Amino acid sequence: MSTPTQVTEADVRRHLDPARVLAAIESAFRDRYPSVTIPARTHVPLANGTFLAMPCYDPSCHALGTKLVTVRRHPAPGEPSVQATYILLDADTAQPRLIIAANYLTDLRTAATSAIATKYLARHNTPTLGIFGTGRLARTHIQLLPQVRNFQRILTCGRDPARTTAFVDEMNREVDVARGTVMVSATPRTLAAESDVLCTCTSNPTPLFDGKDLRPGTHLNLVGSFQPHTREVDTITIKRSTRITVETYATLSEPGDFLIPMQEGAITGDHIVSDLHELITGKKQGRQSNEEITIFKSVGCALEDLVTAELLL
Repeated sequence: MSTPTQVTEADVRRHLDPARVLAAIESAFRDRYPSVTIPARTHVPLANGTFLAMPCYDPSCHALGTKLVTVRRHPAPGEPSVQATYILLDADTAQPRLIIAANYLTDLRTAATSAIATKYLARHNTPTLGIFGTGRLARTHIQLLPQVRNFQRILTCGRDPARTTAFVDEMNREVDVARGTVMVSATPRTLAAESDVLCTCTSNPTPLFDGKDLRPGTHLNLVGSFQPHTREVDTITIKRSTRITVETYATLSEPGDFLIPMQEGAITGDHIVSDLHELITGKKQGRQSNEEITIFKSVGCALEDLVTAELLL
């Protein structure tokens, strides 16, 4: 039995190129998705959160792996709320090949998937990117979204004004150097009203803004909520959207963003018009006008983790 290679967070940051991750995930949803087996992920309630197990098997590429995740409601000071490990396995023997510290891997693949959805659903002219959140996912979304659209301004909003100001100052230095983009803090109402592409990257269990404030033509990437009782947007936002895409239809049983409006009778399952495979392959249409509001809802798909982990081999 060979000893698996341990891959640290520093290794992942050093070796994972964001552009390659984006390309690999887009290719996987276009070409590999029909052949993969993605079981419903396991949710195990913990005293302080949730444990998730996310396996994926692709016989066409002889690839097998699983991610193990703990999402904590109240992490200790200085510790992350999301802690992930990925195990890339030999598809014949199930012996581990790589054991990967997967926090940054998760953040990067999530933002890359949002960027892919933005590529197919957002208007071409999108000068303003809005980000709710000031944590790890917010950072990678700021890193990845400009690879598919040209933004002149980034608005951000967090729960803690002091943390938001520090985050803006830190990211402004990085983004200015890289892309000549200005980043500023904003109120929830301003962020909702002025963003052309809006990303919710929070652990907030209740809506972040009033859906009436969204202007026509906005594209939203909803990233944070993944449980039936939590949602980052209100029913008005979901009702106003005319084109909702999900990673896979199997994820519809998880997020309150959809389940709560369905329970209220505001929408039905027909409100979701495509999954990511159908969107990328053109089996379902993307944006049809500059006026419609589009949504991509992400809860995390094990295929994204598998193809990102493969890049570390």
